[in-house]
Amino acid sequence: MVEEVRIQNLGVIEEAVLELSPGFNVVTGETGAGKTMVVTSLGLLFGGRADPQRVRPGADRATVEGRIVVEEGGKVAARVDEAGGELDDGALIVTRSISSEGRSRAHLGGRQVPVAMLINVADDLVAVHGQSDQQRLLQAGRQRAALDRFAGDKVAKPLRGYIAAYRRHREVTQRLEELTTQARERAQEADMLRFGLEEIEKVDPKPGEDERLAAEEERLAHADALRTAATGAHEALQGDPTATTGAADAISLLSGARQALEAVRAHDEALAGQADRLSEAVYLVSDVAAELAGYAESVEADPALLASVQERRAALTSLIRKYGEDVDAVLAWAERSVARLSELDSDDDRIEELRAEHDDLTGRLTELSAELTEARMEAAERLSEAVTAELTALAMPHAQVVVAVTPQEEFGPHGVDEVELRLAAHPGAPPLPLHKGASGGELSRVMLAIEVVFAGADPVPTFVFDEVDAGVGGKAAVEIGRRLARLAKSAQVIVVTHLPQVAAFADQHLVVEKSNDGRVVRSGVTALDDAGRVRELSRMLAGLEDSELGRAHAEELLAIAAAER
Repeated sequence: MVEEVRIQNLGVIEEAVLELSPGFNVVTGETGAGKTMVVTSLGLLFGGRADPQRVRPGADRATVEGRIVVEEGGKVAARVDEAGGELDDGALIVTRSISSEGRSRAHLGGRQVPVAMLINVADDLVAVHGQSDQQRLLQAGRQRAALDRFAGDKVAKPLRGYIAAYRRHREVTQRLEELTTQARERAQEADMLRFGLEEIEKVDPKPGEDERLAAEEERLAHADALRTAATGAHEALQGDPTATTGAADAISLLSGARQALEAVRAHDEALAGQADRLSEAVYLVSDVAAELAGYAESVEADPALLASVQERRAALTSLIRKYGEDVDAVLAWAERSVARLSELDSDDDRIEELRAEHDDLTGRLTELSAELTEARMEAAERLSEAVTAELTALAMPHAQVVVAVTPQEEFGPHGVDEVELRLAAHPGAPPLPLHKGASGGELSRVMLAIEVVFAGADPVPTFVFDEVDAGVGGKAAVEIGRRLARLAKSAQVIVVTHLPQVAAFADQHLVVEKSNDGRVVRSGVTALDDAGRVRELSRMLAGLEDSELGRAHAEELLAIAAAER
């Protein structure tokens, strides 16, 4: 429920605080006192259009702040949490401000949010019925949902099955469209994969083969130079055994140096160490010389083998250029392609399975949607009669509300039906959509009748009505008050009225009064006690607060209302 509303610089209101209670709250005041600004302020709190002309002349900004008690852990609290806001001891603080230049700001739970967020939250908090406010039940989706709740289990049970089947139907339809509309692309992809796999299979590369062949080609291409170098190095280390004369080789020189030190090593340990190192060097160089001799004999130019290696490398390079940065990457591509090709080849079977499921789901949806349409039409007839009966008591005896259920050709998320509330203002008039078939005051009464009938079926915590009693009086006004009180048994109701017959049924009566300079200040909004209510109702009845006849009539109205509550 809306617990408190603070208003600053809105219309004639300079500053006001409305402390609201559960049940039926009524706001009265003399014409021009600013009571309609109460409805305007609530409309702004819940995302209504920001009109800079509503800013009080001379003020830079108008501000409305509301404190709303919400269910902790409920849907609204979850939305506030998603927006980054917080609750204040179980209450949601909503703030809306409008600058005189037309800029609007909104805060939800202490966090600045887009105005659209207020509208989103308002769907679960309040229904504002005022001439300049968007009517919640004028939204087509709300009308269908409200009729479904009014219908009860006769719609709820098949609707649950329909929604589940509809969701699966959409998934299957989407997947079928993907598979069938992309048949050419899939065939092209499969052909490309087969070609690539055949090409790789023909070459049959092995892991790391490209690196091994590169090294082998390098060796074969330089075989003569490698053999010459190895031979020259061997001769430098060990000498040429076929030569009769020549320079001493490295092994001979190292051996001579070792022998020179060996002769005197007994005289100095340091020199003996050097002799040992020279012995190791002789052995090491001898091993290297032997290996070089063997290498020189093994290296042999083989043009045929070189050509074969180069040809193999060319084949691998062709694969690498197309399918990966090296042979290992090519093999990985082939592995992935085999899996993808298997998936593509199985699509035809999958298409047949999906088509069969699609046909079954279509049949199921056809049956369920027909059941929904029948149940909705039956509920629509009952709802039309109930709302029309309410209008008769609300001084619209010739008006008729028609709940039109129109099946469409295509399946929708909640069936095939379009639901629209229509009003025939008088006999012979064609039923028109609510916003076209009623004036502002009539529309508020129609909405009241609908909300009373929907009470419990379309639960909203707070209802706000402005000018619901426009153009009526006497008995019809009493009936309006009685129905507002009935609605207040299941929700908070806030009503701006000029009729004492309506105000008498309220649980709390607020009066808006201007100060002498035409402003509404903080002390100008007062919650009346019993005596105050009698005085205010007397003023509304006779124009005089102290009229004895007016006071007697006021007391009688209060007594009648109290007895009926």
